[in-house]
Amino acid sequence: MTEQQHIIIDKNASVVTIRLNRRAKKNAFTQQMYSEATAALKAADEDETIKVVVFEGSGDSFSAGNDLNDFLSIESLDETAPPFKFLHLLNKVKVTLVAKVNGLAIGIGTTLLLHCDLVYAADNAVFALPFVQLGLLPEAGSSLLLPRIMGHQRASELLLLGDSFSANKAQQYGLVNDVVEADKLNTRVDEVVEHLVKQSRGALRTSKKLIKTESDTVSERISLEAGYFAKALSSDTAKQAIAAKLKKN
Repeated sequence: MTEQQHIIIDKNASVVTIRLNRRAKKNAFTQQMYSEATAALKAADEDETIKVVVFEGSGDSFSAGNDLNDFLSIESLDETAPPFKFLHLLNKVKVTLVAKVNGLAIGIGTTLLLHCDLVYAADNAVFALPFVQLGLLPEAGSSLLLPRIMGHQRASELLLLGDSFSANKAQQYGLVNDVVEADKLNTRVDEVVEHLVKQSRGALRTSKKLIKTESDTVSERISLEAGYFAKALSSDTAKQAIAAKLKKN
């Protein structure tokens, strides 16, 4: 009997899907899963044909977090360990990341979403950041990113109390783009991905870079955008898209 694949990679045209596939453990991450997810994400980011990467979970959950037994077996957990390699890559990739969240999204199941560009959740999704309850600390840059997204008090509520919260609350706090009925989640994400793949790969990647780039002033950001805009305007892709738009009008 072959060992079950806990990370399943599907490449379809310009989209790569990374599916967590450890149903019996609610897709809780192991070191091996982090390593496989890192390799898949790196390959997708470097593939010139790929525009979108979708994260999803098998069965009734997105991810129940880290497999604590697996983590406790590590003799030395430092930044060279698989989880941190995955998180650093997740933060640096240029490809557009979309998350499809159903059921449990605990710990890394929630903090992973902070690095995704678009997040869609089923109405049955349940989120939690129980680090403090376990005597642990926030990870994946969540102590910085959560306050940026939702403000100090709301981030403190989620990180210091560690209680579970609903998909609707996740959307209200800015963690999720949209919440849909569970049986409509696949269709909703398919629509979004279909829309994304129609866009220019270069424009998607540069737009993401601009969104994530920190500038001290608005003036600096205008200058930064201007350089990219001028370069894009002279590209064949932009010229063709503009010509098609003008013809349609």
